[in-house]
Amino acid sequence: MSTSSFAPLQNDTFLRACLRQATDYTPLWLMRQAGRYLPEYRDTRAKAGSFMGLATNVDYATEVTLQPLERYPLDAAILFSDILTVPDAMGLGLSFALGEGPKFAKNVRDEAAVSQLAVPDMNKLRYVFDAVTSIRKALNGRVPLIGFSGSPWTLACYMVEGAGSDDYRQVKSLMYSRPDLMHRILEINADSVAQYLNAQIEAGAQAVMIFDSWGGVLADGAFQQFSLAYTARVLAQLKTEHEGARIPRIVFTKGGGLWLPEMNGLDCEVLGLDWTMNLGRARALVGGEVGGPGKALQGNIDPNVLFAPPEHIATEVRRVLDSFGIPHTDRSTTGPTHIFNLGHGISQFTPPEHVSALVETVHSHSRAMRQK
Repeated sequence: MSTSSFAPLQNDTFLRACLRQATDYTPLWLMRQAGRYLPEYRDTRAKAGSFMGLATNVDYATEVTLQPLERYPLDAAILFSDILTVPDAMGLGLSFALGEGPKFAKNVRDEAAVSQLAVPDMNKLRYVFDAVTSIRKALNGRVPLIGFSGSPWTLACYMVEGAGSDDYRQVKSLMYSRPDLMHRILEINADSVAQYLNAQIEAGAQAVMIFDSWGGVLADGAFQQFSLAYTARVLAQLKTEHEGARIPRIVFTKGGGLWLPEMNGLDCEVLGLDWTMNLGRARALVGGEVGGPGKALQGNIDPNVLFAPPEHIATEVRRVLDSFGIPHTDRSTTGPTHIFNLGHGISQFTPPEHVSALVETVHSHSRAMRQK
């Protein structure tokens, strides 16, 4: 798919902030912005019959990706899909029961299971790439489209556990007792994720994000060896440009604030933060100076703030923006920039009108900050 067949971009604020270029206001999008908190999403999911029915149907995936943009003036869309499509394509049999998390029919816990693993045929994920192209066309240049994948470590957690986990017992047992097998799983995952994200870029994704949702459960030392090293392996294989346009790469590790100085070495443009990290401190560590190298920062309000009354939400939004401080405003060079987001995915119980208060305050307060 040639990008010349897509409409020109009308709002590139998000992409500019990813590349540490000055913007008139702080752009925002929300992790899991197309989701169960929206009644229109629930209606479409009911029509699709199941979560995977929704994610594998190009028309439905396009419809739900655009739903939050019809309600709120967000600055980016994110592909509607799941982080576990890659292990599903490896033949592990992904399913979602209503109200429950993901489950795999097969898990990967021993030598025999690991020996069966291989980078999947990307044609098995054609539905994802078709959805990317369909969404990009439907956006008609309104805002950029973000593609994504789970990180090699996070995928491995689900593959070994066979589902979500509270104690990570199976995956950590394997990691500590058979690190050779864990490294093999992670190598295959990293190479699979790189191919998967590159195919999303070719299909029309204008930025890509790696979700290391479970990286923060690792001990110091283990994080660097089993998570960070394999995220770096993915990034080393990713396209940084497509048809003349830069493709920003975002890495989000939940619970990763501790390792921010080491993550600064990753070959990516943006580091996402959860709510436990102060943005001003993160900016001092990795944000860089005007005219110098550095990372754009994304985050990081606590999603549970959205259960408070709108005036309290506005107060917390201003606090997050103020903690980052005034982004640089020099159009002739690069410098510290911020993309507003939640510190993790939005809760399904969030009142939709509370999101309006968040979006409005981010845009108005961040504009006012730049006038100071």
